[in-house]
Amino acid sequence: MNVRDLIDLGDFTLDDWHKILYLAEDIYQDPMRYSSALHGKILATLFYEPSTRTQMSFQAAMMRLGGQNIGFKNPSSSSISKGENLKDTIRIVSGYSDILVIRHPKEGSARAASLFSACPVINAGDGGHLHPTQTLTDLFTLRRVKGRLQNLRIGLCGDLKYGRTVHSLIRAMSRFPGNRFTLISTPELTLPDYLVKETGAQIERCDSLEACIGDLDVLYMTRIQQERFASKEEYARQKGVYILDAEKMRLAKPDLAVLHPLPRIDEIDRAVDDDPRAVYFRQAEYGMYVRMAIILLLVTEQPDGAVTLLPAREGEHCANPSCILEAEPYIGQKVLEEDGGPRRCAFCEHAL
Repeated sequence: MNVRDLIDLGDFTLDDWHKILYLAEDIYQDPMRYSSALHGKILATLFYEPSTRTQMSFQAAMMRLGGQNIGFKNPSSSSISKGENLKDTIRIVSGYSDILVIRHPKEGSARAASLFSACPVINAGDGGHLHPTQTLTDLFTLRRVKGRLQNLRIGLCGDLKYGRTVHSLIRAMSRFPGNRFTLISTPELTLPDYLVKETGAQIERCDSLEACIGDLDVLYMTRIQQERFASKEEYARQKGVYILDAEKMRLAKPDLAVLHPLPRIDEIDRAVDDDPRAVYFRQAEYGMYVRMAIILLLVTEQPDGAVTLLPAREGEHCANPSCILEAEPYIGQKVLEEDGGPRRCAFCEHAL
């Protein structure tokens, strides 16, 4: 692994992905072998948004590796409530720790944090942008329950516009041959066009779960995220449109795998939990082993590579109101390496 920080899975090679997944499997099979691998090391978790599974799985992962945890789960209990900016927080906390995990509501926040950190940074979710460790968890889950990562028909249902887990998953699974995606959402919550163009994914669209569930190998359910909407009224119009229940499961293949990054609200009926095709609770457990592998590799291998960020041209700026630069403009506009397409913000990836 040549990159120090796990911000975007696209920064890593497929060989790096497999290295993480193989190590996660080895840890899963024999966790005691790794129980003191990071004795004396410290993980800092900086969660600017509420989290249960992601934060606790990172903390449990570090403890199971023999390390310790510091950090906060509510910015109101830190100096952020006094107006401290991201740069200062990261510089201080990274000086206390060997690896840092950040979740933040602004897109591109993890990339920005990596510019100021003295230790490796892991992106635990940046707004509606990316969630790479959840995606590695999803890949690990699919390998265990389906036995492969290629030639799958994957249904993505719910919030495809703001769902960072969906964005990361479609990018990842597009890199394996033969995968096809069925998008199941309202027009208002469909997948952003730039992701379709960027990934070159084989896309089909479907208006209802009943119409397409029978063709799917994998169904990835997501909740409609109230915190991403401008108003409660807008959220209410989208909530409850797609609900997976036992009746719909009767239309599915016998070996369908139902995944969900959790938490769920009402998009999966509780009766589905007892169906052997529902793997979302196992998926959550697998996330701990994947995060153990990620932490162990980044701390012990100490890669020093970095993604190239280019200076912006005069007049270029990101107009995305959810970008980290909107809240922390002192960071300064940077762009990603040109790939023949429009120049994009290095933090949130929106076109400039």
